[in-house]
Amino acid sequence: MNRRSFIKNALCTAVLSTGAAGLFTGTALGADPIKVGILIPQSGPGGLFGPSCQNAAQLAVDEINAQGGILGRPIAPIFADVGGPPSDATQAALKLWKGQKVEAFIGMHDSAVRGALTNLFKGQVPYIYTAVYEGNECSAGTYVIGETPPQQLKPVIPWIASKKGASKWYLIGNDYNWPRDTNVAAKDYITQSGGSVVGEEYLPFTADNFDSNLARIKSSGADAVLITLVGGASVGFNRAFASFGLSDSVVRLGTLIEENTLAGIGAENSKNLFSASGYFANIDTPDARKFAADYSSRYGADAAALNSLGESCYEGVLFLQALAQNAGSLAIADIEKASEGTRYSGPRGTATMQNRHVSTNIYLAQARGTDFEVVETFTNVDPGSTCN
Repeated sequence: MNRRSFIKNALCTAVLSTGAAGLFTGTALGADPIKVGILIPQSGPGGLFGPSCQNAAQLAVDEINAQGGILGRPIAPIFADVGGPPSDATQAALKLWKGQKVEAFIGMHDSAVRGALTNLFKGQVPYIYTAVYEGNECSAGTYVIGETPPQQLKPVIPWIASKKGASKWYLIGNDYNWPRDTNVAAKDYITQSGGSVVGEEYLPFTADNFDSNLARIKSSGADAVLITLVGGASVGFNRAFASFGLSDSVVRLGTLIEENTLAGIGAENSKNLFSASGYFANIDTPDARKFAADYSSRYGADAAALNSLGESCYEGVLFLQALAQNAGSLAIADIEKASEGTRYSGPRGTATMQNRHVSTNIYLAQARGTDFEVVETFTNVDPGSTCN
């Protein structure tokens, strides 16, 4: 995002948070706005995704407000940076909740922050979590629309094994719970597909030299690598992977490699690179095409590239609308009763909430230069949640 676009969006957010009724097209004059805290990384390892998250969330807010808002009330989004440590994210959320009287939260951030926020909220305020994550979040008042390992890996690893002949997997990720828990599930899927794990390691977010990691991957005899690195670490690793001469013979599969990350990796480094996600910017469905066109029209060619994590923030706002309409209220007790079976349609397709998670389509895409080409679609994949 360029400086002018950033200032424009920041000013728009500030105006919306004042609740000036006359600015909300299609809503009742004088209706109290619904303050919604939108928690996204604008710094740290996930800061790469912040601009697209803010753009996409604001687009959804404007569309819903033009249609009359939620329960006749306009949405007033308040964005907060949660790209730092969980303690900082907790303080930011607490100020919005208790200080600015935010009535609902939408979060796209890492799992460590999610754990801190569920402990803060304790089921007292609706909290929609939109990011790809490790699964099995069952806290009261928390509703997950992001992809889980059973969705991203259970159908995909057998496909990679069958179509690409992959049988020896090396697992590499950042050192926190999402990569570690994801790989626990991945090991089962690899075994079930007739493969084996020949190496596993976890790196700090600050890692920027991958020579020793790549040497171990090469010596392991791996013919596939599962990557759960975030942001800049993923970019650096994948660039080094290709320069090390591994991309010709070793398949890479990422569960957090989206358009921004792929652009950083570069066309010359993306051979045999695959990604599994609920959304890619070039999905060829009517809802996805409309979303991409609206995003481009609103923000222009210089905007942050559309990607799965940014798009998830758009759907987070849509899902909040669906929850409130289904419950007839934003009161947490009403939403808890009404959440099961709530359906909404977005760029990924139609999603239905079951056990605090949603079933959704999963797309497997292969990098073609700095673009993704969807090579397989898995329809309505169950999230595998065990919440009661």
